[in-house]
This record gives sequence, structure tokens and C-alpha cells, in this order.
Amino acid sequence: MIMPGKLLMRSASKLYGMAVALRHLLYDLGIFRSHAFSLPVICVGNITAGGTGKTPHVIYLAERLSSHVPVTVLSRGYLRKSHGFREVTNASLTADAGDEPVMMAQALPRARVFVDRNRVNGIREILRSFPDTGVVILDDGFQHRAVKAGMYILLTDWNRLMTRDSLLPLGMLRENIHAAGRASVVIVTKTPRAATEAAREEVRSELLAAGTPASIFFTTLAYGKPSNLYSDRTAVITRNTSVLLVTGIANPLPLKEYLEEKADNVTHLAFPDHHSYTSSDVRRITSAFGAITGPDKIIVTTSKDGVRLKEIANIADHVREALHYLPVSVQFIDNEEEFLTKVYSYAGKDHQDR
Repeated sequence: MIMPGKLLMRSASKLYGMAVALRHLLYDLGIFRSHAFSLPVICVGNITAGGTGKTPHVIYLAERLSSHVPVTVLSRGYLRKSHGFREVTNASLTADAGDEPVMMAQALPRARVFVDRNRVNGIREILRSFPDTGVVILDDGFQHRAVKAGMYILLTDWNRLMTRDSLLPLGMLRENIHAAGRASVVIVTKTPRAATEAAREEVRSELLAAGTPASIFFTTLAYGKPSNLYSDRTAVITRNTSVLLVTGIANPLPLKEYLEEKADNVTHLAFPDHHSYTSSDVRRITSAFGAITGPDKIIVTTSKDGVRLKEIANIADHVREALHYLPVSVQFIDNEEEFLTKVYSYAGKDHQDR
């Protein structure tokens, strides 16, 4: 017997799916216009609401391309309080730009980062102000069909494959799985390092059966040394280290599991994704840290949380000394050169054709 709440969710999910399908039909018929541009535009996104590791993949792509062409990243700037087109620097505030764009600006000294909710206007402003731009990377733009990108990189989390999910609000899909057919490349993110070739082939077959492109790659996230948020110091975590993990991200479980492999005692304070930290939150963090006994203890957070926490002034010195972010980077399980060849070929060819 289906419970009334479940039935209501299914009905809402069907209605949501119909609305999304209608929107795409209007774009397909040309009633809503898609704008193409004269330079390479690479869209990195997902059809799942949050948690696929999009920002590290954007940073990875921008770092690789920056060695070949002038790169610009364009993001919406989720939850920022400013409006319109705005450049983001490593000194920008999250209220003005959003946490992820600030994080990207700090991680990408050789690339420009901008925010604009209107992606078409954003690219036009980039071309007007910086005509030397060689490629634009759209951060989280898979649903924004007003821009017609030349290459679409679609991400799906190994632990929550889009083929095993449902449309909102029943599941976490923002679009029907058939939308994956628009992608040029699919990357299965957060793949366990222990995943066998047979397990990866099983996932690959499942994605192909759902209509995804044949270009499917697998990546994992690699964590670096904990780095102090306020200095160049790094820390070492051992089994005897007590860790207070502070997160405000969509899916903190992989990070928590990683730390539990390093330390016997991990306490987790979980905040909502994109959480705007307050003085009250800092007091809670300080109290939780003070409750941990022993001399070997540390506070660990993510790069994205670190950007937001660093903007709070009234953090006690002993907490500042203990507060570290964990750098994260993308690593391909295999076939990285094949992926980069596709990206370089597209960006280089179109750059020469301009």
C-alpha cells in the first residue's frame, strides 16, 4: 500500500517533470532562444541537485586549459546578495559573489572569474571587456539552455547515480534522465579508489542504456594536507588526533569517511549547504572544540566552508590556530589523456576558427 505522503510526492514529481519537459520543448522548437557564441563555451554541470563535486571539476578544467588559452569561468553566484555582472577576485566577499566563485577565484590565479545570473549577458560582457578570452567555462549551466555551449560535461556521483534517482521532490533529479543525451561527456565523480574495472564497466553499461554519450570517465577526489586557514602552516592527522569536522556542503559523507580512516576520534558538526556562518555558529564550534580532550586536536573544514568562516572576525586565537581546510583535487581513475584530448581539441579548434 502506498502511503498518502508518498503518493503526493509522486504526483508532485510528475508535475515537475511535465513542467521541465515543456520548457525544453519550447527551446527545441525555437520559441525560447538559445544563444551561441563565437568562442568555445564549455558547460560543467549536473542534473542532480548538489553534491556531485562540480566546483573541483571546474577548477581542474580551468587549470588545465589556462596553460593553453585565456580562461574565464562564469558562475551564477548562488546566494550572493549583489546583482548583475561582477568580477570575482581572491579578495571578494561571499555576500557579493557567492562562496564557490570566491573559492574558484582564490584557486585559479591564471583565470578570470565572473558571476551573472543571466549567462547570456555574462558572456557578452566578458567578450566586450576581455576580447582576448579564449574559452568560457560555465559553472553549473546544464539546465540553462539560453546559452548553447559547444561542449557539455555532465557529472554524476558514483554513490547517487542519476540513473538510480527520481525527479524532484521525490528524488534529487532536476531533469529527466533523458536530458543526459545532451551531454558531450559524462564523468562519474567520487568513484571509490577500490572500484574494480568490472564495477566501473557495470556503471558504464547502465549509463549507456539510459542514453548517455559513449564518452564516460571516472574520477575520484584526492585530499591534500590540512592547511591552516590563516597561515601557510599545514598539519598532520594521525590515529591519535581528535578531529572536529565542520561542514556546510551538500554531501559531507565522503570527507567524514576519509577522516575516519585517518583518526580514531572524529566529531562532526554539519550545517546546511552554502550555510552562512554567524557568530552564534562560531560559539558552537568553539564549544565543541573545547569539549574535546587531549593535546592533539584539530578543526577541519572544506575549502568552501573556509571561505565563509574566514570572513568572521570574532574567532578566538586558539580556534584560529586549530582551524584548517582540507584541499581537494580531482584525479582520473583512468583515461585522463583521452578526456583532455577531447577538451583541448574542442577549445583549440574553435579558438582558431574565431
